[in-house]
Amino acid sequence: MSGPLRLVVLVSGSGTLLQAVLDAAAAGAPFAVVAVGADRDATLGEERARRAGVPTFVSRVADHDSRADWDLDLARQVSAFSPDLVVSAGFMKVLGPAVLGANPVLNTHPALLPSFPGAHGVRDALAHGVRVAGCTCHWVDSGVDTGPIVDQRAVRVEDDDTLDTLHERIKEQEREMLVEVLTALATGRRPVPPPGS
Repeated sequence: MSGPLRLVVLVSGSGTLLQAVLDAAAAGAPFAVVAVGADRDATLGEERARRAGVPTFVSRVADHDSRADWDLDLARQVSAFSPDLVVSAGFMKVLGPAVLGANPVLNTHPALLPSFPGAHGVRDALAHGVRVAGCTCHWVDSGVDTGPIVDQRAVRVEDDDTLDTLHERIKEQEREMLVEVLTALATGRRPVPPPGS
């Protein structure tokens, strides 16, 4: 691959995963964030992108007649930036076939998949009483957190952990893992699958 790995990063909230990727890119990592997309207006993730001089776009489900129309719009906006890879970084929407068929999509999830998929992985793991939680980096398929696993990091659950304290320690590992996986993909140490695979 000539030049850095071109990333479009999708966000829904504060953008701490995005910030880790932006910081790594600024420090010379072999990837570049070419655009940041959001599913709602005025996210902190968008603001982080703007501060870094990265173009942003918004595609809201509510602005479309159907979920399929939203998926097509999101795919169109992502494709406008010709990414090599899409990174779902705290993006709280299930992606459809148009997006998944255009580019490979990488996601991180704050649980050790296949356990505790979905929007409340940390809460569910804590409620279940696990002694080891963690995070997973995986390729996105048409399911919810069901795609092939790329990497995982374990985080021990302490006796005094709350949802917030455990989630914060998991997020620290998640950020580090994502940067390391992206670096491995950009340097060819891990293969990038074709879109929709």
